[in-house]
Amino acid sequence: MHYLRSLASKKAAEDALLTLDARRRAGTRYARGDPVKPSPLAVCLVALLPAGATAAELASPDGRLKMTIETVTKDAVTPEGGQLVYSVTVNGKALVDRSALRLELQGRTPLGATVRISDATPSNADTTWRPVLGKSREVRDRYNALRVATEEPEIDPRAPRRRLVIEARAYDDALAFRYVIPEQGGLRELRLGKEGTEFRIAKDATTYAMVLPHYQSMYESEFAPLPISGFSNQGGVGSNVLIGLPLLMKVPGVAWMAIMEADTRGWAGLYLTNPSASWQGHWLEARLSPSLTDPAIAVTGLLPAHSPWRVLMIGDHPGRLIESNVVPSLNPPSVIADTSWIRAGKSSWDWWGGSLGPDGQRAFTTDGMKYYVDFSARSGFEYMLIDAGWSERFDLTKQSGRIDVPEVLRYAATKNVKVWLWAHWTAVDAKLEEAFALFEKWGVAGVKIDFMSRDDQVMTEFYYRVAESGARHHLMIDYHGSNKPTGLERTYPNVVGYEAVLGMEQSKAGARDNPESHVMLPFTRMLAGPMDYTPGGFDNVTEAEFVPRMSDPMVTGTRAHHLAMYAVYEAPFQMVSDHPSAYDGHRALDFIKAVPTTWDETRVLSGEPGDFIVMARRRGQEWFVGAMTDWTERDVEIPLSFLTEGHWTAEIYRDAPDANVQPKNTVIETRRVSRTAALRVHLAKGGGAALRIRAE
Repeated sequence: MHYLRSLASKKAAEDALLTLDARRRAGTRYARGDPVKPSPLAVCLVALLPAGATAAELASPDGRLKMTIETVTKDAVTPEGGQLVYSVTVNGKALVDRSALRLELQGRTPLGATVRISDATPSNADTTWRPVLGKSREVRDRYNALRVATEEPEIDPRAPRRRLVIEARAYDDALAFRYVIPEQGGLRELRLGKEGTEFRIAKDATTYAMVLPHYQSMYESEFAPLPISGFSNQGGVGSNVLIGLPLLMKVPGVAWMAIMEADTRGWAGLYLTNPSASWQGHWLEARLSPSLTDPAIAVTGLLPAHSPWRVLMIGDHPGRLIESNVVPSLNPPSVIADTSWIRAGKSSWDWWGGSLGPDGQRAFTTDGMKYYVDFSARSGFEYMLIDAGWSERFDLTKQSGRIDVPEVLRYAATKNVKVWLWAHWTAVDAKLEEAFALFEKWGVAGVKIDFMSRDDQVMTEFYYRVAESGARHHLMIDYHGSNKPTGLERTYPNVVGYEAVLGMEQSKAGARDNPESHVMLPFTRMLAGPMDYTPGGFDNVTEAEFVPRMSDPMVTGTRAHHLAMYAVYEAPFQMVSDHPSAYDGHRALDFIKAVPTTWDETRVLSGEPGDFIVMARRRGQEWFVGAMTDWTERDVEIPLSFLTEGHWTAEIYRDAPDANVQPKNTVIETRRVSRTAALRVHLAKGGGAALRIRAE
């Protein structure tokens, strides 16, 4: 329910609803997207802001989440003009205290620092959309919305008053807002130096934060638990530490919350920092990735313009955030009419194992790649990926001579396997259309693009240009060496993957990739979207035995733990990374062969960030369950209430009794189960379990 705090009574609100303008505006959708019908679940009580009003409020359809937008001066509400702020409550409890909404324009006073609310227009939507690939077959897009128009008070009658609009949406599991800067007299071009959006958390929450060294990284770092106050410079890690997104936090007694962004075209990547010099500073402020050519500027462009959505994902359990589809829902619908060529699947990959041939010797050759094609074919995998080295370094239209790519593609077609190619982003940027047209002619399925390592405005546009060109040339795209996803995959469903994760490749260099990180990622990085972790390591060793090495790489975590990743980690284009010989003779490969990579339904059954996770996913009439733990040995209970009535058969891959010392050892068993049952499974240190459940 939407209402204006200045209204004295319910009757006043009802009277306001009767105005012709309110009736005209009710149900209008102001953001881009599909046409919608007004929802009876959201009652729009006010469309016009009467004189002297100071605040507008937006509530989720279920009424649990509320966002208030108002103007204040020195913490006092000021209807005549003040700093534009927002605040958030959950079930009446404060989650975000009054926090600034502010854009700092080059050479001008900040926009939003002194404004008054001139109009507040409510709307609502309740529709569904179907992802081409993802964690749900169908997504309900239900929200209440509010468009708050503001203007600066008149100071000089000869000077135009600048205008700023805030568009906000309230879902049952999230709140989102964005800035809209209209074209206006005296302001026709946007030159944004800083976005001053604040997130003043009501309590000193525990964050699970990815601290990054600078704005030019590949988002490959740990998510470390730390109170927000720990980012201040009073005994903490220091203010102005750069925090990457998603940022997960637990606000004691209130809710779990994650901060994300969505629909980023035309903007620069969002980061957070704690600017407080006080030991009480449990609040964060936005930072935008600056231009490489002019670090004082983050975003430029003509007006009108809008920022990405600033997203607060909110739930009573961290698993609810994993299930959410709010980030892609905040992006425009698909622009690709025929998506039949966009297909999920698993892929063999030459790089992880060292491009070895069947004799164990390096074979980055045409015959060597055919060996990986054969492995995909006999395993039922849809794809094979040729990594770096097939082309000249800076020209993707010229082959290096080491591999005859068209011949590999011809051979793969006879095996019903499609081929992906790796490319450095600079080579893609240099000959985007020419290279993609050639790849389409060859019959390439997709391109894995690597080493972008930044997300300033120019690089953000690169992601969109590549997606558009890929769509024209029927090429799927996997962004490696990338920033986090922000929902682009809804608009361009040919975008099927992003890395932006401390992935399995790190095991070649050190021990950062380990079971503690594995069970942190679903609650943190995966909130943003598809995650190209590249699982499939089968040389499983204990923590004490682990040695990082480029050749014959090891992984920590039991084999059952690594099998579970295929049910837990979201990746429509999923690697089966190890050398084909690593899987020979192992029945555990049967689970990888069977598990899908796109889903009809996703449920998180239990878990805590960094400790353990139990997740169930459905594709058609089959369920797949993954359970993973950190270095703590534990028993987990898997309730099967998500099953329908009747009898089901569960194929279970679990840690063997000696898995603490022999982590490759896995017990494979079959049980008859029903929805009234609960399976109790013991997980070894760094252990796991993977289940395939089918109706009888």
